[in-house]
Amino acid sequence: MSNNKHSHQLVSNVSKILIIACKESTQQLEKVFTEEGFECQVLRQEFLPEYENYSRSYLCLMNHLRAWEIAEKEQLPTLIIEADFVPVVGIGKLPLPFNPNHPDVGISWLYTCATQVYSILPEGYAEGFSVSTVAYIVTPKAAHSLLGLASEITQKYGSTKYSSWDSTLDSYLRARNFKNFIPWRNYGEHGGAPNPEHHQNKLSKTHRADVLYGKLAFVPPYAASESRMTFFWVRLQARLKGLARLMSGRFLRLKVIKGASVPSKLLKFAFFRHFCWQL
Repeated sequence: MSNNKHSHQLVSNVSKILIIACKESTQQLEKVFTEEGFECQVLRQEFLPEYENYSRSYLCLMNHLRAWEIAEKEQLPTLIIEADFVPVVGIGKLPLPFNPNHPDVGISWLYTCATQVYSILPEGYAEGFSVSTVAYIVTPKAAHSLLGLASEITQKYGSTKYSSWDSTLDSYLRARNFKNFIPWRNYGEHGGAPNPEHHQNKLSKTHRADVLYGKLAFVPPYAASESRMTFFWVRLQARLKGLARLMSGRFLRLKVIKGASVPSKLLKFAFFRHFCWQL
């Protein structure tokens, strides 16, 4: 039931990787992706005095807006990642989570958070929803469309108020006839520290990948200065949280199952992805 059946390798079907960074070192990340055959470009945020009062969520939006402006001019989809993303070993050979020949593809998450699956296409690809912008692929058409979302968020919230704009990517693109996709398993981990703005706005402090495609290419920053047990404990918690979301009907909702023409495909996708011993 996994996307391993598909022949579209990631490295051959994206134009480049845009790495969004502030002060973080990206050398290790660039090295991994370059060795996998990708072209990398680092978009490092410039610090200006007027940014002092900007919310972190708005600064993040500005960074992704800059990436979308580049992605809309590419011929192939663009992989956009944040500097605290930690890819799995062999990420370049992993399959695309969507068919690149379909003209209505919007975005596809490679790292997911608060995920939901909507449907399984005949080819086996999974349409769905995610919140995080830690790692995702965007097509040129969708990138162009998302420029409008950035304008809407700016008009509605301004630059100083918090907004969970990343949770609106799916609905915004779907309203414009795009289809968005989630992966069989995560292509990497979010290695960063908690964002205090999330907690202040009654959201979860941290988010980690529930199930990984394989071993991580390097130790995530959250465990770099800790014992190995810290890494295992964090990953175990992420696995358990993923199972809890599945069993409580948050990953695959009951109304989605009832409305599916072939519910067994959804159930297989939702359950079998957890049959993995890799933390």
